[in-house]
Amino acid sequence: MSTDSRPFVDRERSALADLMAKLGPDAATCCAGWTTAHLAAHLVVRDRRPDAMAGYTVEATGHGGPLVAWAHRTEDDLRTTTPYGTVVERVRSGPPLWLPTAWPPVARAVNTTEFAIHHEDVRRAQPAWEPRTLAREDQDELWSAAALYARRGAGRRGLVLRRTDVDGVEKRVGAAGRTVEGEPMELLLWTAGRRDVARVTVT
Repeated sequence: MSTDSRPFVDRERSALADLMAKLGPDAATCCAGWTTAHLAAHLVVRDRRPDAMAGYTVEATGHGGPLVAWAHRTEDDLRTTTPYGTVVERVRSGPPLWLPTAWPPVARAVNTTEFAIHHEDVRRAQPAWEPRTLAREDQDELWSAAALYARRGAGRRGLVLRRTDVDGVEKRVGAAGRTVEGEPMELLLWTAGRRDVARVTVT
């Protein structure tokens, strides 16, 4: 477990930047079709280009269109015109202070899941990865996020998320259909669509 006293979101940002710098631009990720270079560009555009945010919002609903195309084109332009090391350092430094996403309460709200998930997207695409041991307070943050994401995975059958690191804690969405058990990080990854790498039990 980390002894770093910074907020979890800041620690995840730094750790992801460290890992991307170590692996280089061509390493695999769990995001289909994306290397570390693609992911780094995405994170910087998301941090620093408010004009792309509408595209990400639309894309999260499963739709496309010109706003989504603009966000992707902005990422591609950054990735192909800026050295990878520079892009990674921009990931590390985060958004400029004049953007609301640089303010700690906003950063925690909008970036905790983004950096936790994408950190694992890089980690778990590498050989011989293992789950990390996270502090209870970090797992609690991820549990809140997983509970919000649960509606994505519930479908018509309903869903029960159940923590395995804390007795008697679960989240029900709709009818009691599938039950997914695991630590909060694993449940978040499962609900966010990383089912191949999420270490959970589904019944």
